[in-house]
Amino acid sequence: MAYRAVLIAGPTASGKSALAIEIARRFGGTVVNADSMQVYADLRIITARPTIEEEAMVPHRLYGHVDGAVNHSAMRYVADVSAILGELERNGSLPVLVGGTGLYFKALTEGLSEIPPVPEAVRSAFRAHAEARETAALHIELQGCDPAMAERLRPSDRMRIMRALEVFAATGRSLASFQGARKPGPLDGGALLRLFVSPERDLVRARIDRRFEQMMGEGALDEVAALRARGLDPLLPVMRAHGVPGLIAYLDGALSLDEAIARGQADTRAYAKRQVTWFRHQMAGWHAVAPEAALGLALRELENTA
Repeated sequence: MAYRAVLIAGPTASGKSALAIEIARRFGGTVVNADSMQVYADLRIITARPTIEEEAMVPHRLYGHVDGAVNHSAMRYVADVSAILGELERNGSLPVLVGGTGLYFKALTEGLSEIPPVPEAVRSAFRAHAEARETAALHIELQGCDPAMAERLRPSDRMRIMRALEVFAATGRSLASFQGARKPGPLDGGALLRLFVSPERDLVRARIDRRFEQMMGEGALDEVAALRARGLDPLLPVMRAHGVPGLIAYLDGALSLDEAIARGQADTRAYAKRQVTWFRHQMAGWHAVAPEAALGLALRELENTA
């Protein structure tokens, strides 16, 4: 049975995008983004989106199609991918989904919990309440109303703590109560080639540091300055992209440029470590493969099932 789609995950700077382009080129495929930061139009450089030249090699979808003012979600991502999968199936194009956001892959293959949307009025009121409060204080607040979620979340994980508090404020229920029932994902039950590109840790760290310096040379600071000038809510996902907070701190005079670069590199290295941990605990059934062996494995699997 032929594979319905190819899924390529891995830590940042592992060579995933180049692999996806080559597979799509050889098998008449379309590269579909599965990275939560590369959806944003504001940040081509600092999120390491495919270049214009790379996008011209094969069709690319879901890159840079969301404005930074939008709080993009996994639910919206799944809806976008579902529409694209139908289109590609009709056109006979192999979907090659690539990115580093494990939740996106999990949502596509295992489904999402059907959590009611938080009304904008509730969201705005809660953010105004939370703006002057430290993350640890918000975690204590969560312990009082939703101890089940407080137990699951790190006291420093501001984004997820706020999400749990917003859901409780909107529904009166724990976020945990919604996470049992799942709507099947659009790739649930399909024949999928799942690759996790896994370089040596020291190689990834060196690539991250080198790539960040390269992005600075390509205009990352100007890109972040333009984003800063928009005056967006600092809690929006686009404002937390790796490298953005440090460079904004530099533009605000709080850090030197060298300190901002070092912070961006360190944040990205820490993220790469979390990506590997997610794979080990959340992504059963994937092929963990070294970068130099990934293309060969993919070609053997795809040619044998064609």
